[in-house]
Amino acid sequence: MAVIGLGIDVVDITRAEAMLAAHRKRVLTRLLTSGELSYVLSMSHPPRHLAVRLAAKEAVYKALQSLPEARGIGWREIEVRRTQHGRPEVDLHGLAAEVVARRPGLRVHVSLTHSDLSAVAVAILEVLDSS
Repeated sequence: MAVIGLGIDVVDITRAEAMLAAHRKRVLTRLLTSGELSYVLSMSHPPRHLAVRLAAKEAVYKALQSLPEARGIGWREIEVRRTQHGRPEVDLHGLAAEVVARRPGLRVHVSLTHSDLSAVAVAILEVLDSS
């Protein structure tokens, strides 16, 4: 396997709180998929979970930028979800899915963490080495 893209992003929890306070419905529906929206709103502290999803989406976008045709990928084309065991995974839609589908063996990995102050995400784009 070979790493062909790497992305990292940090979002302050207070920024997510301000976004929710000022533009709740507009922000959430513009940035999150319906699955992400349901998850974020079900949590006891939605800003923390919004922040980590925004960080993850940006980290994945940055990792995908190693592919020339990935520039136009939108927020809702990168979806962060949890497996039944709680591990984060990324589902790609639209242009993001098309770009990745053009390269057999391409995988996106994501790792998330947050504190009371910040949310951080790292994304790695790897491809199976065919040699």
